[in-house]
Amino acid sequence: MKNKEFFVVIERDEDGIYIGAVPLVALEKIGFYRIRQKGSHVCIKHHDERVVTIPVHTRKVIGKGLLLKILRDTELTKEELIDLLK
Repeated sequence: MKNKEFFVVIERDEDGIYIGAVPLVALEKIGFYRIRQKGSHVCIKHHDERVVTIPVHTRKVIGKGLLLKILRDTELTKEELIDLLK
């Protein structure tokens, strides 16, 4: 697979919650690596066996619920994700 940098903009809504897709590059910084991609979904894995599927849709925003699910699966907080994006 080509080494592409998948991301979309993280935005803040009126409730102060960040919405959008999780950049794979940020998750790679903490030890996740890509294991496969099928269509617009990328599976990433951590060395401690956590596996997370990230949808990568160009120019689309992921809902809050899915973003929170990804954060739960990766065992990150919103603040930790924001720090990784800096």
